[in-house]
Amino acid sequence: MVVSQRDGKTTMTMRGPQTKSMSLFCSADGDWVGIRFKVGTFMPRFNPGSLVNKDCNLPNAGDRSFWLDGSAWQFPDFENADSFVARLVSVGLLARDPVVDGALRGECDDVSARSMQRRFVQTTGLTRSTIRQIERARSAMVQLKQGVPILDVVHESGYYDQPHLTRSLKRWLGETPAEFAGLSQFDQVSV
Repeated sequence: MVVSQRDGKTTMTMRGPQTKSMSLFCSADGDWVGIRFKVGTFMPRFNPGSLVNKDCNLPNAGDRSFWLDGSAWQFPDFENADSFVARLVSVGLLARDPVVDGALRGECDDVSARSMQRRFVQTTGLTRSTIRQIERARSAMVQLKQGVPILDVVHESGYYDQPHLTRSLKRWLGETPAEFAGLSQFDQVSV
């Protein structure tokens, strides 16, 4: 969920899960508040699959509110985002799937692989494999930004080789390992 304020207009945007890197324009004269949910959190009124790599603006109910599930909701800000989310949960507009939650923690052995896959797609709009690949790429990015050498990141993150890491980061996050590590295209990467 993203609340944007620009040119005197406030908008609530629902963004779905992203499976590709994309750039968003955020002008200096605007304000944005983003609420990012953990994997497995979903809004039952929205089909997660229909929002993959997409977004939709919710209609405004006034200058300070928007429509959600037939009710006017005040736009959240940085100070009240937690209470806004708690309110969504209390009225059933935000939920977590316990099976997906357990699987992410490695605790769901009593559910078949097919049922698990179906629950992941229903809850997140993505397959479990896609989520793992994105999380692995994000973990590799964090290591690179912390100064861990690229070849160490390849090994620690479970990539086959550096080209495999490069393809993964480029696909999921939009940049190469050298770009995340802060190297220019002219810097040497020792092997």
